[in-house]
Amino acid sequence: MGSPPRHKEFRFPVQVQWEGGRRTTVRVEGKPPARIATPPEFRGTDPDTWSPEDALVASVSSCLAVTIAALAERERLPLRDLSIHAEGVVGRRHDGRFGFVRIEQAVELETDREQEAAARALVARAEEGCLVSASLDLPVLSTIHVRTPTPAA
Repeated sequence: MGSPPRHKEFRFPVQVQWEGGRRTTVRVEGKPPARIATPPEFRGTDPDTWSPEDALVASVSSCLAVTIAALAERERLPLRDLSIHAEGVVGRRHDGRFGFVRIEQAVELETDREQEAAARALVARAEEGCLVSASLDLPVLSTIHVRTPTPAA
């Protein structure tokens, strides 16, 4: 009998340094540092600084955006524009703990008129393949709006 198959693993090292109060700086080697602090909703004093909650929601929606872009490139689907508006909703969870209960995101993209159905299918596949949202134990709800260019008169 052979040894069990090895699964590929990737690591994403991050270093967090407390800066005093409710402020931290996060660093990833070779990238600019980012300041992260408690949001005003939880008595934070730096409303212009990213919060951990902002970063989590941004991770989900940016993962979806880059996954859509990668699939569109691979499948040669014309992608003219793409934006995602996302909101994380925090409240009492089913297990009684306070935390994220869902993330709602509105995906808006533009493609060629004859590609609308293919674009919707591609976004659905991207949602399934997004590493970040697949790693969370909460619903990520997406609405999709596909725009197509208006034909010239």
